[in-house]
Amino acid sequence: MPEVRENTLIVEIRAGAGGDEATLFAKDLFGMYSKYALAKNWEVYVLDEYQTEVGGLKQIIFKIKGENVFSSMKYESGVHRVQRIPKTEKGNRIHTSTVSVAVLPIPKNAEITIKPGDIKMDVFKASGHGGQNVNKRETAIRITHIPTGLVVSSQTQRNLEQNKQSALSILQARLFEKENKENESERKEERNKQIGNAERAEKIRTYNFPQDRITDHRIKKSWHNIEKIMSGDLEKILEKLKQNL
Repeated sequence: MPEVRENTLIVEIRAGAGGDEATLFAKDLFGMYSKYALAKNWEVYVLDEYQTEVGGLKQIIFKIKGENVFSSMKYESGVHRVQRIPKTEKGNRIHTSTVSVAVLPIPKNAEITIKPGDIKMDVFKASGHGGQNVNKRETAIRITHIPTGLVVSSQTQRNLEQNKQSALSILQARLFEKENKENESERKEERNKQIGNAERAEKIRTYNFPQDRITDHRIKKSWHNIEKIMSGDLEKILEKLKQNL
C-alpha cells in the first residue's frame, strides 16, 4: 500500500441485513468507536449520516484524527454480526443482524488528485430523522466522480462549503482505496481473489449478547463482558489483532 496518513482515517458504518435492528447496532458500533476514540484522546468528526425513525443509523461516515489511529483501527474493516433480542421483539426471540465497517486510509502527500472536470455536484436540503428536511436552504451536497461512477454525499455540516470539503475527503479516500485494490489485483491476482474481494463481505466478528461473548473469527478468539467492550473497551481486542494479523 502507498504511504498513508497514520494519524487520520475515515470510517464508514452501514446497516446490513436485519432491518431496524441492524440500524440500531450500527449506532451501537459508532458509539463503541467514539468512546474508544475518547479514551485514546482522538478526535471524531462526523462527515455524513442517515438516521432512522427508530433512532438507528442506516449509514454514518466519520473521520478520526489521533496518534497511531490507522495502525489501531485498520483491522476493523469487514462484516460485524450481532445476535441479540431486539427491544421491539415481543416473543423473546434472538435475531441475527449484520453491519459493515470500512476503514479507509487517507493518502499521504495528496497522492490522489481530483480534477474539477471529473466531478458533478448536486446540492439538496439536509434531512433529519425519517427523511424530513431540517434545513430550508440547500446546504447538503452530492458529488459524482464521473470516471469511476463513485457517488459520495455530506449533509451534517452547517454550510455548503463545509459539506463540500467533507464530501471531497470521502471521495479522495474511496478513490485511494479503489486504486490500492486495483494495484493489488495487478500484483497478485490470486491473493486478491482470496482476500481483496472478500474484505468487506467476510464476517469478521460476532457480538453474541445472550452469551455475553464477542468472537473475532479471523484469530478464533473470544472475549466476555460485552457491555464493557461496547462502551469503548476495545484495546485488548485491537492489540490481539495487531499481534496475529
